[in-house]
Amino acid sequence: MGGPKRVLLASPRGYCAGVDRAVVAVEKALERYGAPVYVRKQIVHNIHVVTELEAKGAIFVDEVDEVPEGSHVVFSAHGVAPTVVEAASDRGLHAIDATCPLVTKVHREAVRFARDDFEILLIGHTGHEEVEGTAGEAPDHVTVVNSPEEADTVEVRDPSKVVWLSQTTLSVDETMETVRRLRERFPELHDPPSDDICYATQNRQVAIKKVARDADLVIVVGSANSSNSVRLVEVALEHGAKAAHRVDYANEVEQAWLEGVETVGVTSGASVPEVLVQEVLEALSDAGYRDVEQVRTAEEDLMFSLPKELRQDSSGQRDERALGGRGRG
Repeated sequence: MGGPKRVLLASPRGYCAGVDRAVVAVEKALERYGAPVYVRKQIVHNIHVVTELEAKGAIFVDEVDEVPEGSHVVFSAHGVAPTVVEAASDRGLHAIDATCPLVTKVHREAVRFARDDFEILLIGHTGHEEVEGTAGEAPDHVTVVNSPEEADTVEVRDPSKVVWLSQTTLSVDETMETVRRLRERFPELHDPPSDDICYATQNRQVAIKKVARDADLVIVVGSANSSNSVRLVEVALEHGAKAAHRVDYANEVEQAWLEGVETVGVTSGASVPEVLVQEVLEALSDAGYRDVEQVRTAEEDLMFSLPKELRQDSSGQRDERALGGRGRG
């Protein structure tokens, strides 16, 4: 290969409104109440973000019973089951709910369908915090469907009262294939009132599809436990990229990946600050990939207000500032 080396930079990428809101919630809590502020699970699935917040005084725990009684605790963007809220209340904790509003929407759907005695087929990954939180809203009514293959074997009580919901960070294509297979078996399967897969997940997948068809290599910046980042690698490979790799940091980009490569696609998951993408671009520039072309497929302007527990400042004034996907560039 002797052509010019270039980078196709996907946009939208990086921080979404829900992630931004959750990270700012921890920062505001630290400002207002001082360190330490406790956070149940990782506030968002990104090593760099967690490390930065730890340096500011956040303490991350697995469960609320690790939090000293009377302390402030933030629930992560992925949401929690009602049992977690109750456990925090029992310990006298001051809880700040940083659940992404789009996840909260799925929780409400689960509650409503369970109240109407529907069986809920929750498309998602067993063990993921978001799935645990959603399933926890109606544990007697929810069955998790992990893959299209599981759609072929899942059993239901009453095929006329079945609805599907989904984790918000899945592959759009794989989710729709799972729904298709479920509907083959259960023709009366109900749809959720609106698409559960979040706008940011969909937008990042659309952008990387466009990039992938022209890329010899795609680099996705994001952490291993970030569902939407892992999906971006899979989507890139499914839509034409000759190779695709996920990295947390620029120093993880291997020289061997670049051998014979003219065009590198770059994107990042919805919990990734833009500084990490810029460091990857600098590393690629040092390797000769100095021509950077932005491939934009959507504009994002959705904004969320702070969690209600943080909307009053220390003087009693309401802080209604809305938050968008900062750090996208």
